[in-house]
Amino acid sequence: MSNITVSLPDGSQRELPGSSTPLDLAASIGSGLKKAAVAARVNGTDTDLTRELDDGDEVAIITNDTEAGRHVLRHSTAHVLAQAVTQLYPGAKFSVGPAIENGFYYDFDLPDGQTFADDDLARIEARMKEIVRANQPFERSEHSMAEAKELFADQPYKIEIIERVESAGADALDEGEIAGDGIISAYRNSETFVDMCVGPHVPSTGRLAFFKLQKVAGAHWRGNESGKMLQRLYGTAWESKQALNDHLHQLEEAAKRDHRKLATELDLLSFPSELGGGLAVWHPKGAIVRKLMEDYSRLRHEQGGYEFVYTPHLANGTLFETSGHLQWYADGMYPPMEMDNGTYYMKPMNCPMHCLIFGSRQRSYRELPLRLFELGNVYRYERAGTLHGLLRIRGFTQDDSHIYCTAEQLAGEIASLLDFVLSVLRAFGFEDFTFNLSTKDPDKYVGSDDIWDEATAALRSALDHHGLEYAVKEGDAAFYGPKIDIDVRDAIGRSWQLSTIQADFQLPERFGLEYVGTDNERHRPIMLHRALFGSIERFFGVLVEHYAGAFPTWLAPLQVRVLPVAEAHQPHAAKVAERLAAIGARVDVVVADTGLGKRIRTAKMDKIPYVLVVGDDDVAADTVGVNARTDLVAEGSADVERDVAFDAFVERFRAEVDGATAAALSA
Repeated sequence: MSNITVSLPDGSQRELPGSSTPLDLAASIGSGLKKAAVAARVNGTDTDLTRELDDGDEVAIITNDTEAGRHVLRHSTAHVLAQAVTQLYPGAKFSVGPAIENGFYYDFDLPDGQTFADDDLARIEARMKEIVRANQPFERSEHSMAEAKELFADQPYKIEIIERVESAGADALDEGEIAGDGIISAYRNSETFVDMCVGPHVPSTGRLAFFKLQKVAGAHWRGNESGKMLQRLYGTAWESKQALNDHLHQLEEAAKRDHRKLATELDLLSFPSELGGGLAVWHPKGAIVRKLMEDYSRLRHEQGGYEFVYTPHLANGTLFETSGHLQWYADGMYPPMEMDNGTYYMKPMNCPMHCLIFGSRQRSYRELPLRLFELGNVYRYERAGTLHGLLRIRGFTQDDSHIYCTAEQLAGEIASLLDFVLSVLRAFGFEDFTFNLSTKDPDKYVGSDDIWDEATAALRSALDHHGLEYAVKEGDAAFYGPKIDIDVRDAIGRSWQLSTIQADFQLPERFGLEYVGTDNERHRPIMLHRALFGSIERFFGVLVEHYAGAFPTWLAPLQVRVLPVAEAHQPHAAKVAERLAAIGARVDVVVADTGLGKRIRTAKMDKIPYVLVVGDDDVAADTVGVNARTDLVAEGSADVERDVAFDAFVERFRAEVDGATAAALSA
């Protein structure tokens, strides 16, 4: 058989014997690549390492330490999970088992009404390890619809998927199960277990050594609340023991930092059941931090040339018909309220009302760019199962801006917005950013292709002009325009999507917005949507987890606690607190009704930046004992400083807070 030539990602070519596979290609490049390879991308399509290559193929080896490679590891491990469950629970039916961020899950229908318990995870995991040690090959086969129905005759959920494919009713949930073109693909890794799947998969189960099952949950079939309740097992899988351990450690740290837990412990806010799901009440301490965030946002917008507006919380349905929200976003809106003068909805977004403000009178080019800003409350329906503290909530406040500009001003405004967004994020302690450019969803958009192309090009140009690396997320934009999403990485390495810049040529068209140009003709403005925090609530939740509740001093709800050693020192402690309050410090005094050690420990648990202790010598010399929070202790300094002159502490405190505030405003 004659040799074949394939092209590599770097543009080079490699000659191989006929019938070679991507695994053979990896081996020819090096033993390290062969060991790390889990799949291949051939002519743009991900495929198994064991498929034969053709002459002229363009081939990239997918390794286990990439996101694509980890996806393959996790999807393959999900298959092993299903195999283990069917062995341990004869008669179990399995539905879908996709790879997800950092892991995988599989949904099962257990016989005789059985359910999984957390205690079952170790037993299932042990059986999975047996399958891994057996190093069973993943063997792909392709079948007609009829053949697939026969193959999976005892698996009703697989049959349902096949029938949906037959009737052209397949959806996103089925994408990992079907190959398309009337072909059903399957993977077998033993005589007794076969699963329906598009693939690709690792060559054999022996490549799946580093995994852990994590939890049991219930899940309705196909996410439909009227569907049957299935048993879901979650797990995580990685390319090495170190990567797995690092992830598990991050999860442990994340549990300690969970903003819902810390919000309760630090008395910041709560989610009373009487309010209903997805709604929070802010306690005084949390409200202080929120006020500081909002005040900072208002000041920065004033400095940035924005004009403040206010809009109501609900509106007549005709507004959302005009904006397109009832056509494209109705599932995310609360049900209508029928009133005596029309049908009203709680607003899911502020932009339609800002368009009404722009359109309230004739506008001139001299007014552009017109930058409108509002801390606006919006309400969006989220399924109960998707709610997650402040990170996924039903009522929230956006630091929302809409900028109306000319085509000539568009690139400059976007570039300026990028600077603005990054400076605000840095002011709150974030330095590691990821940028994503989201493009048109071909099935869900309004406006012409030309307008979308123009808006996308403007966003891309701004990113390129700043020299920023970014990923393109095809089809991820909202229905009215492309966008830039800015993610931040927190203190333990997690990524959070916060800020958004979105170009919009559609709403000005739908609302008939115009301005009079230099030529005395009417022109359509371009609209930019922009939120810096994303929402106050989500940003606050991320901040709590980023700092593990230990806010920087300028942002802390309580900055200083004064502790008298004994009752005799309480009058002096009160005077110390009064003098600190006079310079703007947020301070309290805890009287000496319990031991000093216990009161210090309580202050530490409350994550207060500074604890000042006053005793006999301090009363006489106007000094304090300074017990700073661990992260505020300078390297090489003592944890506790005694006999510190009060004025010296004040000078140090003011320098820290004023310096941080000035840095935030000039970031």
